[in-house]
Amino acid sequence: MDLERINKTIEAAQQSNMPDYDATRATFTWQAARQEIDGFPGDRLNIAHEALDRHVAAGHGSQIALRWIDRAGQRNDFSYATLQCRANRFANVLRARGIGRGDRVYSLLGRVPELYVAVLGTLKAGAVFCPLFSAFGPEPIRSRMEIGGANAILTSARLYKRKLKDWLHELPELRKVFLTDGHEDGTEDLWTLMADASEQFETGRMAPEDPALLHFTSGTTGKPKGVEHVHEAVVTHHITGRLALDLRPGDTYWCTADPGWVTGTSYGIIAPLTNRVTMIVDEAEFDLDRWYDTLEKERVNVWYTAPTAIRMLMKAGADLVREHDFSALRFMASVGEPLNSEAVVWGQEAFGMPFHDNWWQTETGGIMIANYASMDVKPGSMGKPFPGIEAGIVEVTGDTLQELSDSGKTGELALRPGWPSMMRGYLHEQARYDKCFKDGWYLSGDLARRDADGYFWFVGRSKDLIKSAGHLIGPFEVESALIEHPAVAEVGVIGIPDETAGEIVKAYVALKPGFEPSDDLRLDLMGHARKRLGPAVAPKDIAFRHNLPKTRSGKIMRRLLKARELGLPEGDISTLESDET
Repeated sequence: MDLERINKTIEAAQQSNMPDYDATRATFTWQAARQEIDGFPGDRLNIAHEALDRHVAAGHGSQIALRWIDRAGQRNDFSYATLQCRANRFANVLRARGIGRGDRVYSLLGRVPELYVAVLGTLKAGAVFCPLFSAFGPEPIRSRMEIGGANAILTSARLYKRKLKDWLHELPELRKVFLTDGHEDGTEDLWTLMADASEQFETGRMAPEDPALLHFTSGTTGKPKGVEHVHEAVVTHHITGRLALDLRPGDTYWCTADPGWVTGTSYGIIAPLTNRVTMIVDEAEFDLDRWYDTLEKERVNVWYTAPTAIRMLMKAGADLVREHDFSALRFMASVGEPLNSEAVVWGQEAFGMPFHDNWWQTETGGIMIANYASMDVKPGSMGKPFPGIEAGIVEVTGDTLQELSDSGKTGELALRPGWPSMMRGYLHEQARYDKCFKDGWYLSGDLARRDADGYFWFVGRSKDLIKSAGHLIGPFEVESALIEHPAVAEVGVIGIPDETAGEIVKAYVALKPGFEPSDDLRLDLMGHARKRLGPAVAPKDIAFRHNLPKTRSGKIMRRLLKARELGLPEGDISTLESDET
């Protein structure tokens, strides 16, 4: 890397919102973080007020809040004032039809402006917003609407006809169906209603614990879980956007996550708007040339994406990156699944800066552990806990919980409860929620270790841990080693029963273009893994697959690999994106 790029990286770190992690952590309080949002008198607040109203009132209404790029590549800008007016109209539409505080409004839309208007308008009205991923089939849509007791849904005519029309009338609590592009029997045309609605609306003054968002996570077996979040969560969204993603007012920011998922809501809508940035929203799916064109033309400053997308960019090589001018880009971050060290290093080589991995869950509502702009990145590490978050490694044996103080030991990643965006419950599943907490800790279900410098390292989901001949093996470390091989595009690792060892490690590998499965390549991969990991940890078997089953947010579904290997029930596969062929 040349001297100019080195100096740029150093300068960006020094000018970041958190130039000294240790100093910030020593003085940080959630009470002080609450002071960074406006709120209302009497300890009231509303996420939409923090995202829109306060900026318009402060004279920033003309700033672009949302730049939408449609499938044809046309740019359409929405200022903060325009977005506020449309959200007000939507809130008035809801109120006029009896949808208000506590009611649940669902959306089934792609990345279109109406979705962003609906999120903010719903929150203004005091209702609860629940996003659905537009690629879901009818069954996962129905199960989520039944669990949540949907009172209204916003969708398109095409999606309504294909996925909802045949059964929607069977939902007892559903009162209204809004279509963005016309109407069918039993539905209403949103834009006709919006045209007649007032642009004035007094945003609901909500209690901090009033419900605001409902997100669903897939269940390993059975139905998905409805995760409840409240308006107070905006405190976490705002401060983590500022300190963990280094968002600054006036920035151009691109979060590639779909708003059908928690990342696309927390960091694709709320955090950027509360920090008064310009959001880039691309309606189209991933396309390498289009993405590079967008980063360059829009002069993106902060880019938040997923490991799956980064690996697709890596396949095309660093030379393609150097054909573009990314001089405006100062911070790149990754979320959705652990980021392999190779991807972090590649970011440094190709862009002149690393991808900064971070860790959080639907249940935590916001970033809990991260690699920060001013902090040295250890490739493969999750980073350090966010200021105000106490993280630990614990071991639960029966009714006993013990914190593991020694560095390097693997245990369950746990957090001390109390941050504003912590989930307030699993909808209708109190016992399941209670099991997440023990002896003053929130148990994440993820296995990790902490090194001597205080960095956390992801090992795997506790249910994915492989126990082989007395060794505890995390699938992620095996996957990380295999993906370093030049032939490997993606890897999924599971444990399968073995009479002698208890379990043995088996890897499923998808190859890069130009490589074909063969016995020689299998032996080469196994030798590579043994050299990197040692014979006790390296896979004993490798199977080639054209594709690996993934969720639509890019996570490889290890449990589905295992279920198919062993002939077990597949559980909830509603979030499945691609399948083995």
